[in-house]
Amino acid sequence: MPQPPAQVTAAEISRIAGVTRATVSNWRRRHDDFPAPSGGTDSSPLYDLMDVRKWLGARGHASTADPAEELRTTLRLHPGGAGVTGTLLPLVLAAARRTPEERTALAGLSDAGLLARADGAVADLADLVPGAEAVRFTARDVDVLRALLHCVQDDASGEAALAVLAERELEDSAASGTYRTPAPLADLVARLVPGPYGRVMDPACGSGSLLSAAARRGATVLYGQDSVPVQAQRSAVGLLLAAPGADISVRTGDSLRADAFGGVTVDAVLCNPPYGDRDWGHDELAYDARWAYGVPPRAESELAWVQHALAHLVPGGHAVLLLPPATASRASGRRVRMELVRSGALRAVVALPPGAAAPFHVGLQVWVLRRPGPAGPAHTSVLFVDTSDAAAAGGDTAAGAGTRTAGTASGTRAGRAPLNWTALTETALTQWSAFAKDPDAYADEPGTARAVPVVDLLDEVVDLSPARHVRASRTDVAPAELAREVDEVRRRLVTGATSLGRAAGYTGWGPAGAVPREWRTATASDLARGGALTLLRTAPEGREAQGAPDGGPATAVLTGLDIARGTAPSGDPAGLRAGAAPVIAAGDVLVRAVAGGGGAMARVADDADAGALLGPQVHLFRPDPARLDPWFLAGFLGAEENIAGASTGSTVLHVSPGRLRVPLLPLEEQRRYGDAFRRVHALRAEAVRATELAEETARLLAGGLTGGGLIPSAPAAAGTGGASAGSA
Repeated sequence: MPQPPAQVTAAEISRIAGVTRATVSNWRRRHDDFPAPSGGTDSSPLYDLMDVRKWLGARGHASTADPAEELRTTLRLHPGGAGVTGTLLPLVLAAARRTPEERTALAGLSDAGLLARADGAVADLADLVPGAEAVRFTARDVDVLRALLHCVQDDASGEAALAVLAERELEDSAASGTYRTPAPLADLVARLVPGPYGRVMDPACGSGSLLSAAARRGATVLYGQDSVPVQAQRSAVGLLLAAPGADISVRTGDSLRADAFGGVTVDAVLCNPPYGDRDWGHDELAYDARWAYGVPPRAESELAWVQHALAHLVPGGHAVLLLPPATASRASGRRVRMELVRSGALRAVVALPPGAAAPFHVGLQVWVLRRPGPAGPAHTSVLFVDTSDAAAAGGDTAAGAGTRTAGTASGTRAGRAPLNWTALTETALTQWSAFAKDPDAYADEPGTARAVPVVDLLDEVVDLSPARHVRASRTDVAPAELAREVDEVRRRLVTGATSLGRAAGYTGWGPAGAVPREWRTATASDLARGGALTLLRTAPEGREAQGAPDGGPATAVLTGLDIARGTAPSGDPAGLRAGAAPVIAAGDVLVRAVAGGGGAMARVADDADAGALLGPQVHLFRPDPARLDPWFLAGFLGAEENIAGASTGSTVLHVSPGRLRVPLLPLEEQRRYGDAFRRVHALRAEAVRATELAEETARLLAGGLTGGGLIPSAPAAAGTGGASAGSA
């Protein structure tokens, strides 16, 4: 049966041609011979791909999309639909293991030769990648095979190809419940396991984020299982690429019903299990030997995963699970929670703020458990940690000094500020490390962490919610000290408001004329080829830690979050491959690699950034100062329309740096624009700083008044001009 002609949207045409979406709209209006829509609706028309390519080719607009974008478009048009993802995942590993010369030779093969080599390469991976033995390619796969090979040729690590396949695999993640654990959270989970550990398991491994984090911590034997076949394949391929020296075993199947590693015990279990699953096998598993702490109720699948993890641990081994907050308090799970606490298996519960991981509207919790040994210590308390305040703090904002510090928070989805993962991680690890070292000597930190005696937890509720046990109260602070703190923050607010007023008072711009100004533009790739700038990026993560360029102490890493929030470099170099991260210099232009989430998209590196390492989610543009002004470049590279035109993906928008466009203007004119963009950047930073200080002042005042530490002043005397509350 013949396949219907491939159709593309206007946005996809812009990506194929390497232009903005506005340019495609102009073509449609100005050129009578532009292909007419062949489908879709009036508001969202579709165009025949072959007609579009012919039209573009006739005008010299051959495809300038980067290899990842070519793969993304080819996948969408593949007649196999979403099912092609699983067949291609093993091929990413096979191609990434080839030498550049071998990949070039493969690209030159005939269609039949390429299909035969692809079948053979995937068959060789049957013992390593689940389902690889069943993969067979046909003639309809040739285009996507060549696009995949081209993508791996461009990025030999295979990370770019995996990212594109993951987008397609998870584009319906909200409906399927399949989510990737964010890298900072995966690293935190892996670091909560005390001491070195070699053998690690994730019974719901998904894409392998937690196992990858464990490998970066030194784990050498990795076990993974997932009920979604394409997730198990993706996890196996990703782990084999990221940790080639590890012993990796990944299987497909439901770990609760069909445990692929029965009888295997490990040093640590890390897991982000499915939530709210009522069909987890309650009836058929009612007498399972894993339920040493009680049969999990039908509505408590999370407690089944907790006990499954404990069953796979050696005595004294640790399990760290990411769980929904209801697990800590639902009445149906009270008996199992009681036994976990009574036996000493539960060691800590760490509350995360909303936005730390999907579902983003819920503040998830991290449970740290330890399998009791026959002669192990008798634990008499459980640690509760609340990281909400630390996550929202944003670096050194309390100091109130400097423009960089001022920009530590900006809006994200649902109006929330981006999380300060550095502060959140430090808070959780500091409290847990102190508690794990000597629980009896642990000192509570009011409002952040508290060790609660087991006897106090074994009540009629057994509520393990950190918010219930970690209570912040202003009554613990002396009234005079509280008043001094309020006055200090209020003074900084007044200073910040004054600075904001000065920044907002600048009026060095005006209308361009009757119509907006237009100019010729060039892509960043064109400018790089012409020597006007150098485009740098960091190689994918590796297991070998990155140190300072001179071999000294490890250097901080500038992340995309630092750009969004305006903070100093805050990333950890431990996950970067040695020598793979460029060193930032003053004057470099830094652009976030992932669009969205609020905050600035670009900034110019200053002396405080110089010497830091470039993070993996940041693009670095190093301009020739004799040809490009850095602030001019940053302003246009970070422009909303420019970012939109160069971004690809559906759920996660990845910025293709070479497709960003820059006006071709004389250097003197660039400098005028650069000065304006620098002032806009300062205005944004001052506004963020003033907003944070206003929120902090209001919080302290409200808490002091309600906690009794502050009292309102006496009302103004009659006739002095004071207005009563009811006079308005």
